Amino acid sequence: MRRIYRLRMTTTSGGNLSIRDPGGDIWITPAGVDKGRLRPADIVCAHPDGTRTGLHRPSSEFPFHREIYRRRPDLGAIVHAHPGALVAFSICRRLPDTRVQSLAHTLCGKIACAPYACPGSEQLGQNIAATFATGADCVLLENHGVVIGGRDLQEAFQRFETLEFVAQTLAKAAALGTIHPLPDDQLAERPLPSPAPLPDAAPSNREKELRAQLCAFVHRSYEQRLLISTVGAFSARLDDTRLDDTRLDEPRFVITPRRRDRLELEPAGLVRATLDACELGKHPSRNALLHAHIYRQNPGIGAIINAQPLHACAYSMTRTPLVTRTIPESYIVLNDVPMLPYHCAVADAARLAAEVSLAKRPVLLVENEGALVVGKNILDAYDRLEVLEATCEALFISRPLGPLVPMPPDAIAELNRVFNVA
Repeated sequence: MRRIYRLRMTTTSGGNLSIRDPGGDIWITPAGVDKGRLRPADIVCAHPDGTRTGLHRPSSEFPFHREIYRRRPDLGAIVHAHPGALVAFSICRRLPDTRVQSLAHTLCGKIACAPYACPGSEQLGQNIAATFATGADCVLLENHGVVIGGRDLQEAFQRFETLEFVAQTLAKAAALGTIHPLPDDQLAERPLPSPAPLPDAAPSNREKELRAQLCAFVHRSYEQRLLISTVGAFSARLDDTRLDDTRLDEPRFVITPRRRDRLELEPAGLVRATLDACELGKHPSRNALLHAHIYRQNPGIGAIINAQPLHACAYSMTRTPLVTRTIPESYIVLNDVPMLPYHCAVADAARLAAEVSLAKRPVLLVENEGALVVGKNILDAYDRLEVLEATCEALFISRPLGPLVPMPPDAIAELNRVFNVA
């Protein structure tokens, strides 16, 4: 609840969370307590016999939590809130189309809408639970907000955050042009290669340093809303030599793991990997194959980021060309940013890697997949990611102000000469 409040996806008085434990008790946020200052002791426990334990009354919307759990025994947690973009969809009686991104489509599952009823009423509980009973895991409430369930609170939160992000992106993208959902064959989950185990080895001091840096920048990216808990991959190249100074056959790197909350990532949770191997018992990001091919083809690249920042994603969903010749920083840091046709990071890894160049193409937008950014090191790549999103946001803000006036050719020629832009 602290995270939901901090990200402005609920208000002081709005929204509620619950968890059903194996014994049937339902733990739920209280009524009338500031959501920005909740303590563990404030959470209320509702027992199956109707009695309650806690300092406060349970949320006024406890009836629909109880009824959902009764109708859906597979669910162990529920998130209800009023985030801006999903409220916008609910008051327009529309469902966000998650087919614009493969992971969002897989994670959020079936989305449905429940008819309006008075908040806190038994009728609202019946309406929502009946909609969940159809197999939906994400339910928009007409003129109200959203209720999302999961096997545990982490899954419910990740669905909630991902669906709100998709809704925000769709709203931004609608101002640019036609939104292009992915066809069914591109939405299907691709089988990931089964990497061989890397020989067990203690991390060097350099690897420990890179792991700490990666985690710090992943956390910063989350706080800056350049990625969300479920999406985004960061990696950094390790030394390409063995202890005996001979060259390794394949570049080694450390990369973020698959399906782990980005804000809770720790250095030990990162995965050491190569093109076809990784640390035993760990699961690298689905982008690991792509990163391996990029490192193999570009010895000067020291770090790679896949991310889906809000404004940049709106460009990728609508295939809208991105103009970076707006201010000097944008052009110097990003160069021109091409828009590539949709490439699957697994099936098309080698083809996509061939499009990257540290000197000429350090930033790419990929249809429906967001941004691919490379740099000499982690800071260099992260700076490009921030500048990319800042540039896209400035372009959005400029739209109602008047026609865009890019820098003239002589200014671009001067930047090319002074700053050695390729």
